[in-house]
Amino acid sequence: MLWVLFLLVAWGAAVVSCTRLCLAAVAAAQPLDPDPAADAKGLSLYEAAFLSGGPRRVGDLVLVTMYRERRLLLAHTGWVTVVVPDGRDELERSVITAIGPEGQSPVRPVRAALATAAPVRALGDRLVAAGLAVPASARTNVAVAVRHVRAACVLVLATAAAALLLVPPAAGRGPVASWFMLPLLLTVSCLLIARVEAHPYSRWASPAGQLLLGRIDVPPRRTLAQRSGSGPGGDGDDGEVLTALAVHGTAALPDRALRAALKGHWGH
Repeated sequence: MLWVLFLLVAWGAAVVSCTRLCLAAVAAAQPLDPDPAADAKGLSLYEAAFLSGGPRRVGDLVLVTMYRERRLLLAHTGWVTVVVPDGRDELERSVITAIGPEGQSPVRPVRAALATAAPVRALGDRLVAAGLAVPASARTNVAVAVRHVRAACVLVLATAAAALLLVPPAAGRGPVASWFMLPLLLTVSCLLIARVEAHPYSRWASPAGQLLLGRIDVPPRRTLAQRSGSGPGGDGDDGEVLTALAVHGTAALPDRALRAALKGHWGH
């Protein structure tokens, strides 16, 4: 009956970790009081990008904006080159600073630097204060809770294996294995629910922010490709392309070479 001790450890880890995940998810989903002024004026492109994809999406939007205005060059090999070294706002100046004094850099480190730049953090703080973004603490709590559930799942498997080794084959290991299936199912089901409901642990936009995002009209990528040229400075359709990028990410860009440039595998 020594295997019962392993079963208690497995159940304890599963119940505690899943309870923490549920509490963190509920706290992250609590509606925040949105700023009435923010609801009235709508979202800027940078705000929509942050609420849809976080700091990295904002960085992609800045890079593509400067590229389409011919102030940056983005090569499909994953390198970015400064053409006009004068940024019009703090975000664009952060891009130029991240590229460095040589005026050329791989795209991947530039994107990473932009994600942690002070203007991007300030943008997130404003959205949190306006009740449109989920606070960083809530996102962190959910992510930590998910890691704990994953660890509990591994612990359940380990304790089950140890318990089965303690049971003589003649006594039958089937009933013992079935007892460990319950905490295993609990942890796995919690991870699946978190994957669907809270991915990517957790969303950036609060319920009020999601409501504003839902009001943005974004044409399909095929329509964008028909309306706009694939090079920089498309004929009057920059707004639609940048809006699609802000809301749906780089996959919405009609220019295949530009998507390859932002992935930046070769430049790295």
